[in-house]
This record gives sequence, C-alpha cells and structure tokens, in this order.
Amino acid sequence: MKSKITKAAMVLSLVGLSSQLFAQEDAQTSESFSKKYFRTWSVGLNGGMLTHYTPFNSRTNGDFNTPYENWGYGGYIKKQIVPGFGIQADFLAGKVGGANVIGGTKTTFTSRIDWSAAVSGNFTVANLSLNQKRNILSPYATIGAGYMSSSANTNDPRGGNTNYGENWFVPVGAGFKLGVSKGVNIDLGYTVNFMKSQNFDGVTGGANDRFSYAHAGLEIALGRKGTSQLQNFSPIAALREESAAESAALKAALMSSEEKALREREAMAAKYAQEMGDDDGDGVANKFDKCPGTPANTVVDGAGCPLKAPRPIIQEKVIITEADRKVVDEAIKNLEFDLGKSTIRQKSYPTLDRVAALLVEKNFSLKLAGHTDNTGSMALNLRLSKDRAEAIKAYLVSQGANASRIEATGYGPNQPIASNKTADGRQKNRRVEFTLF
Repeated sequence: MKSKITKAAMVLSLVGLSSQLFAQEDAQTSESFSKKYFRTWSVGLNGGMLTHYTPFNSRTNGDFNTPYENWGYGGYIKKQIVPGFGIQADFLAGKVGGANVIGGTKTTFTSRIDWSAAVSGNFTVANLSLNQKRNILSPYATIGAGYMSSSANTNDPRGGNTNYGENWFVPVGAGFKLGVSKGVNIDLGYTVNFMKSQNFDGVTGGANDRFSYAHAGLEIALGRKGTSQLQNFSPIAALREESAAESAALKAALMSSEEKALREREAMAAKYAQEMGDDDGDGVANKFDKCPGTPANTVVDGAGCPLKAPRPIIQEKVIITEADRKVVDEAIKNLEFDLGKSTIRQKSYPTLDRVAALLVEKNFSLKLAGHTDNTGSMALNLRLSKDRAEAIKAYLVSQGANASRIEATGYGPNQPIASNKTADGRQKNRRVEFTLF
C-alpha cells in the first residue's frame, strides 16, 4: 500500500512539474530567443544497453565483476530555457544484470527497473558557432535527480531477492545530437545512474550501487513548423549576421544621404549662378534686377531700370583719403557670410551702407575680389568666391551705388595670403578685398 502511494505521489509530482514548465512565460528568455522565433519544447524516445558496469566502478567492478548487457528503453520531455540550457523530465525502464564466481560457483543477479523518473538540467556546450546559426552537431551534458522502483533477483549467498522498492538516484550523462532537420535530432548518449542504495543488485556492499545506460534515439521538436530549435541556435553567429545586415543598411543609408546632399549642393549652386548672373548685361545681378531684359549700353539705376536722365560723366581726379580707406577697412572687418554660402549676414549691413554712401558721394570706383582657402574642389571655390563678391556688389547697388563703377571678381584659392596648412592661415585666406580707385 505504501509503495502504491509513493508511486502515485511521484507521478503527480512529475505531472505538476511538466505543467509548471509549460505555464512559464517567455520572460525567462530574451526577446531574440522567445517562442516567437524558436521551438523550445521537445520529446525524445530512445533505446539502448543497460549494464551495471560504469567508469566509476572499483577494480572488482562492484558486487558482481562480470557485467551483462540488457536492453532498456526510455524517453523524456524537455523545455529549452536558453540556447545553452534546458530542463528535461526523463523516464527509464529495463533490466540490469551481472555475474560473479565465488568459490568456483557462479552467481548472478537481475534487477528489474519497473519505472524511473528524473528531472535533469541539460547543458548544450557547442552552440558557439561563428558562422552557422543552426548547429548540426551539439554535444551536451546532463545532471539531475530521480526516483525509481526496482526489484532484484539473485542466487548470491551474500544477499537475496528483493521486492519492488523505491530509491533515489542521481543521473549524470553526456552525449551529442545530430540535427537532421529543423525539427528532428538523432540523440546518442551515455548516462551513469548513482543509486542511493547498496542493494540495488540484491547484495548489500560497502558502497552505493550504480549502473549505466548507453542509448540512441530520436528527439522531435514541438511547435510551429519551419522554425528552428532553440538548443541548436548559435547567438554568436546570429549576432554577426545581424551586425553585418545593420552595417550594410547603414552604408546604404549613408550613400543615399551623401547623394541627396550632393544633389542639393548642385541645385543650390545652379540657383546662385542663375540669381547672380547678369543676363541683360546692365551690371545688376538677376536676383536684384527689377527691369530684366534692358537693351545693351542702357544706363540703369541700382534696381536695373533705365534712368530717365543719365548722369553726366565727369572726368576728375580721384583723391582717396585715409578716412575713405578706414570706411572700407571697417566694412572688410565686419563682413560675414553664412557658412559655405554667399548670403551676407545682417550684422555686416551698417558698414556696407557707409561704403555705399561713400561711393555715391564721391563717385569712386570699387573692385571687389573674393578669395577662399583650398578646402573643397577648385570649381566650387571659384564659384563661391565669385558669388560672394557679386553679393556685395548687389547690396551696394541696392543702396544707390553705380553698378557700372563696381567690379566683382572671384579668384577662389589662387591668391592665398597665408598658408592653407593651418586653421589660422585658412581663415585669413577666406576674404573679400575692397579696392577704391
């Protein structure tokens, strides 16, 4: 009666453990290793040889020095927690036998395993492939604790037959699995079972008994068809693959961004070239010309419109004073443009206004020479230096200066006044020179 109650309690405990494992959420694993992407449950069936010989036996091989090989069979249910670790419930049945010779008389024993159940941790030790996300060969090791019901029949005078009894044991094993598909593995393993009993074989010896089980079987993964098993997954290979894909995506995005920026710069350059051009040749840039298309040689005002009464041209000696040069020098010092553009910043307007007033008052001529450093292409620097000189001319004309008496030229990086090898030298080379005459 006690045996039946113990057996029923063991079965209920294993059922409860299985239910608890099935009820666990994917929070035990990272998002990348969840059931959404992998199969984590599997069942296995196996068969093989049971023998009381193990690598841990003494030189006399225990109570019986001649092992017999008998067929055994078993199975398991496994839950893979992470790629390198899972928990499994194992079941085993069969017979273990052996023989001995005492005083010229041969004695034997046969222990029948009615049932056994164990819970073990399964450690997969080879899912560290650098190149393959799904391993084909996966060595593993197991260790756990179990409970079994067994009986022993022996003719050895040192012991006797035993009825079915329950005992604890510790299974320790190793093996490897061959992945034949995403859902099926061939399982080859060897387990040594350390009994917490000295009369598993019917003879009470000086140490606890042990027996081994060498088996071959199949493991079948449960879950969505077509997805891989978590135990065969190599996170290192997956990380390398994801990193390579991310790097390729970033490179593509960078190339697209650079191409877009290049198109924008070209469009901006074309726009400035059109705006700062002088299609009708009247000395006023298109952007500021309110009367485009005036006939050649027409005298125009600062807005590019024809003058009703052209101003008389009086030839006189030009006298430039120190005060005049000071006005121009202040305008040069205060001159600022937007970075990489020909747009004049508003803080430069007051000193440019004084230059414009000086040109109107004394009818001076002015040469504007734009310069850059050697950063960037020659074509871009020539265009930028020319555009900045033209922008200053356009502003002075808009303030009343005579467009025909202002010359705007761009020299790019061709006339440096300092070395372009230093930041300070490049800063000095980025300038617009004003020359009164």
